[in-house]
Amino acid sequence: MADWIEPGDKAPAFTLADDTGTKVKLSDLKGKPVVVYFYPRDDTPGCTKEACAFRDRFDELSKLGVHLLGVSADTAASHAKFREKYSLPFPLLVDANHTVSEKYGAYREKNMYGKKSMGIQRSTFLIDADGKVAKVWKRVKVDGHDQQVIDELAK
Repeated sequence: MADWIEPGDKAPAFTLADDTGTKVKLSDLKGKPVVVYFYPRDDTPGCTKEACAFRDRFDELSKLGVHLLGVSADTAASHAKFREKYSLPFPLLVDANHTVSEKYGAYREKNMYGKKSMGIQRSTFLIDADGKVAKVWKRVKVDGHDQQVIDELAK
C-alpha cells in the first residue's frame, strides 16, 4: 500500500479514460491548477453529496481556472449514468485497477463497522499549474469540503 503523496511532491502522472471514453492525461492540463478528488463509488449517499457540492460550485471553480476531475474504480457506464443523473459538469475518470489511486495513496485499507477491506479513501489533491502537489485532503468529510477547496484555490 503506497503512502500518501504530500504537498511539494510532483503529482504522479496518469492517463485515464473518462465516462465518454476520452483519455484524460494529467500532463495535458499543465498551466492551470487541477483538483483531483478520489471517491469510493458512484451514486452512493456521500459520493453523491460530494459530487453535487462540486457541481453547485462549478462556476466558482471555473472562474478560479481549475480543472476538476473525479476518480473512482467504477466503470465508464456507471460514471456516465451518475453524471447524467446529477448533471455533473466535470469528467469522472475510470481507475478500474486502482493504479492511479494507489500512486496517490488514496487506495488503502478501510475499516467499516469492524470489517477491514481495501478501497478508495475519499481524498482530494490540489495540483498547481506546474504539476506539483499544493494541498492534500485525506479522509475527507463531505460537509464543507467544497468550500475548503475553493478557499485554498483563492489564496
